Amino acid sequence: MILSLMVEYYGSDKLVIKAGKMEALQLIRSPIKGERVLALQKIMYDNPTLTAVPEEKDIPRLVDQLIEKMSDLLARRSLEADLEQKIADRLEENHQDYVQDIRRQILKEEKKGYETPMEQQKREKLEELEKVKLTQSVMELLRPDCLEDIVGQERAVASLLAKLSSPYPQHLILYGPPGVGKTTAARLVLEASKERPLSPFRQDAPFVETDGTTLRWDPRDLTNPLLGSVHDPIYQGARRDLADTGIPEPKPGLVTDAHGGILFIDEIGEMDVMLQNKLLKVLEDKRAFFESAYYDPTDDKVPPYIRKLFEEGAPADFVLIGATTRDSSSINPALRSRCAEIYFEPLTPQHIEEIVQRAAKRLSATLGDGVAKLISEYTIEGRKAINILADAYSLALERSQQPTKDEAGNKATDTDAVTGADTDADASAGAADNDSDKAAESTNAASGVVIERADIYKVAQVSRLSPYVTKKASDRCEVGHIFGLGVAGFLGSVIEIEAVAFEAHEKGKGTVRFNETAGSMAKDSVFNAASVVRMVTGKDIHDYDLHINVVGGGNIDGPSAGTAILTAIISAITGQPIRQDTAVTGEISLQGRVRPVGGVFEKAYGAKQAGISRLIIPSENTKDIPKHHLGLEIFPVSRAQEALDLLLAKEE
Repeated sequence: MILSLMVEYYGSDKLVIKAGKMEALQLIRSPIKGERVLALQKIMYDNPTLTAVPEEKDIPRLVDQLIEKMSDLLARRSLEADLEQKIADRLEENHQDYVQDIRRQILKEEKKGYETPMEQQKREKLEELEKVKLTQSVMELLRPDCLEDIVGQERAVASLLAKLSSPYPQHLILYGPPGVGKTTAARLVLEASKERPLSPFRQDAPFVETDGTTLRWDPRDLTNPLLGSVHDPIYQGARRDLADTGIPEPKPGLVTDAHGGILFIDEIGEMDVMLQNKLLKVLEDKRAFFESAYYDPTDDKVPPYIRKLFEEGAPADFVLIGATTRDSSSINPALRSRCAEIYFEPLTPQHIEEIVQRAAKRLSATLGDGVAKLISEYTIEGRKAINILADAYSLALERSQQPTKDEAGNKATDTDAVTGADTDADASAGAADNDSDKAAESTNAASGVVIERADIYKVAQVSRLSPYVTKKASDRCEVGHIFGLGVAGFLGSVIEIEAVAFEAHEKGKGTVRFNETAGSMAKDSVFNAASVVRMVTGKDIHDYDLHINVVGGGNIDGPSAGTAILTAIISAITGQPIRQDTAVTGEISLQGRVRPVGGVFEKAYGAKQAGISRLIIPSENTKDIPKHHLGLEIFPVSRAQEALDLLLAKEE
């Protein structure tokens, strides 16, 4: 039996050969049972050194061991055969899947629009989602759709249009406070410039918009949505044939998408400095170039379009428009030198009122008395004003849909009167018309909405809004109280300065107090002004205990409060009142000259916001501001006495 199992396991030919090698061929043919067992041991254990012939009593035990060994060999062979069959089946299955993938790829290449059942299911789900439409958002409805709708930026828009409509358009940087229309103006100006005969922009010129705060420079160059990038071909997610052959595929960025049009980068001042530097080369070359250690120019398998991208670069001939709410110091000087700069102006209360009135007209809503003016007190941003109006509109619409007690009672009575009289057919007809009636009622209700001041106050309370300007001009005069002017960024503001003076207990030993939180520059202005007081009035400031206060303690980062502080001190010492309809800016020198300061244009907006009607500026700043700007009466002065004559009220 054991011999037959060995023939089955090894095969007769292999068994004879192995028996010969083990010197067991003669033993296996011996008539002696012990020698035949010895032969089987040599073959089974693959050991030709065995020579001891087993005794008769040991033969049963040795035969059992041989049978067990043979069973293990046969079981292992059976298991290996099963594993080999499974491996073969799996290889065949993978081969079939690969063949199917190749077949689908060929079908896609030969038959456009081909999709798998899974792809079809996903597409159909997207199409179902596309059918669900909500109403238009308020910001979309109220967004300006023509240049005339951009309020308060006539000069900036005209300059922007002139620069883009030229046969040689310039790169631009737009400065200005938020919510004044920089992005909208850039988009609308492109559409307007397409119609100009000398404009280089075609009708299909793209307007590509991105946000500088989201653009970051990757030192590994693994990703760059602005300039484009090349990934490792194994991880780049490219076509399978490119990944298999190790060919990198460049991914063009936004600069290529904007080719032939506008690349608008909002908040460009927040963009990474290194990325600004890299953008410079693209502006100069008008192409975006790619590099990769995986690119082999001698590889014949590289597709022509990839070879072209690596060797010639991607086209990037566009006009850059960057917008920022920060000052020019946040922009790379080299980038600024290649761009024209346009400053958008802050909005006045009158501009905000006009924006609100136009928005209410688009909403088909009626504004109550003083609503537009009230909104203008809470913000200087056009976008914020629209948001306040939209919130108030929602409140007014909800209020208009609430029935009064009389209406509710009459409605209940009418319903009770007809209960039981309606037939099933009537009820069915009413249900069918319900949707159309509801839509009609909604339209009628929305068109008759009246927005009241109470709605604005509710919005202000819920949103925790406070009036943007708390300091207001007046027609009366006050002793020791004056309006100075400051500027932060692109926004000017009125600074309240007050002073009180008491005769010192001992002549020549008076003290001067000043709130330190106003900053070192304001403190210097106090001591400069103190030196000029004696020159102008002949009085010694040390004969008085003097206290000067900048209301609110706002930090003054420049010397422009000198003239205002001088006037407040003289008023406090002499008792002469100061006009409260006038604001003043200008540095004071020790010789009593009014020196020029910066930000006069923006300071005028702050004065207008506070209701100031007269503005005193250094004579050297006259060129910085148009005459009668914003309807202000502007007085240039060069000496302190000239400012005092305009500020101190005349004695009756």
